[in-house]
Amino acid sequence: MVSDRSAPAGRPRPAGGDSARGSGPGPAGSVPPGPARPRRPVRDGRRGLVAGMVATVVLVVVGVVSITIALLSQQTAPQPDPVNATPVSSGAPASGAGPASGAGPLATTGPGDPAASTVPAGPVLPRSVPVALNVPAIGVRSSLLVLGLNPDDTIEVPPLARDSKAGWYEFSPTPGELGPAVLLGHIDSAEYGPGVFFRLGALRPGDTVDVTRADGIVATFRVDKVVEYPKAQFPSLEVYGNTPDAQLRLITCGGVFDPSTRNYESNIVAYATLISSAQR
Repeated sequence: MVSDRSAPAGRPRPAGGDSARGSGPGPAGSVPPGPARPRRPVRDGRRGLVAGMVATVVLVVVGVVSITIALLSQQTAPQPDPVNATPVSSGAPASGAGPASGAGPLATTGPGDPAASTVPAGPVLPRSVPVALNVPAIGVRSSLLVLGLNPDDTIEVPPLARDSKAGWYEFSPTPGELGPAVLLGHIDSAEYGPGVFFRLGALRPGDTVDVTRADGIVATFRVDKVVEYPKAQFPSLEVYGNTPDAQLRLITCGGVFDPSTRNYESNIVAYATLISSAQR
């Protein structure tokens, strides 16, 4: 997580003017007093006081501006609308990797239910590995890695890198095939800052997602909903289960970041449905 937060500026030390110290009276009867001297020390003292007050105000203003700039520079990933925050049916518990190791839930079962209907309810495409992703609404353009399973049967996630990329989970359908194709990406990292799916939570229903496939077809999906799930209540069947049409899942971490575990406490999932395709 991007956690470099500027500390608030300390209270500025007031800048005081030089204080003029008057001389004490001379020996009695030594020299007759001359004409009264102008009261310049008083004016100079006032000028010094005014200058000090001005300097203090300037320092305070600079401090406030610095704090404001620091706060504005802290980047916080957008989250889905709270109305979508309630988990759907709860499947096997899932946990996601935090910013130090990646994003996305554990896969405890393969995607899909063999008993589900295989009659398409919408357009479908033949199998072809995806190679690129374009999500105009959140400024995402990424080539796609191929992700498998780790030795503990968790979904592999893209490596942390300055050039953050998304990846396709190879044991899910390819985008455009019947069922839910799964794409994963990082939200951010302490070393490199915002990741490829940093703004995933800002997607809204109706936004489009384009996936370019190896066969040259660009599959266009329409976002149906974007949901935040606590990792302890991640609905695996809802996310990975079979669907009656060609769908897409974009998954990353989200919600509150726990600095003690260096993990986010939730996952963000964008659900989308294939609406069209075209040869590139």
